[in-house]
Amino acid sequence: MKTEAREARLRIYFVGVGGQGTLTATNLLARAALDAGLEAVGGEVHGMAQRGGVVESALLLGGWRSPRVDHGEADVLLGFEPLETLRGLPYLRRGGAVFSSSDPLVPLSVALGQATYPGMERIRREVAAVADRHCFLPCRSLGREAGSVQSGGTALLGAACASGLLPLDFDALTAAIRRHLPARIQAANLAAAELGRAALA
Repeated sequence: MKTEAREARLRIYFVGVGGQGTLTATNLLARAALDAGLEAVGGEVHGMAQRGGVVESALLLGGWRSPRVDHGEADVLLGFEPLETLRGLPYLRRGGAVFSSSDPLVPLSVALGQATYPGMERIRREVAAVADRHCFLPCRSLGREAGSVQSGGTALLGAACASGLLPLDFDALTAAIRRHLPARIQAANLAAAELGRAALA
């Protein structure tokens, strides 16, 4: 890894819903950064443990003292559910990057007819108005193809690490999967990461 990449300062904002592995993805990327010799600080910004609750977390690379990310500060937004990507967009700085799932998980309020889920066209349009670079992947579908729908978040990480926008490359991610994830789920997550990288192309 190049010296300038190691010294890069980057704020990454993660958002999803409970049960998607948003915090697992945050921890995996943090471990990959530490393994690569990067300074990393991360934490859960807000979250609900139950399945379906909104989960937000942050990872700051390059010597930050606090994991806090305020509106307009994130360099990269990783959205594990498209509506939550839209809701998290105020945290992204103008000109930042977005990597998001395009597979919706309809919230209870929508299922009960109390709210309307915005169309993907609107979500893509609003993301494009803020982000210089954006990528939408069918993460649940890719996870299922890899052997576990829960590995869909790793597909998103695979795309982000393969993009060249993070101070971590794809090999650093796969090394962290082998080193830090339980053996029983490594194969599915390695396959999902590869599918994410391929979908980026």
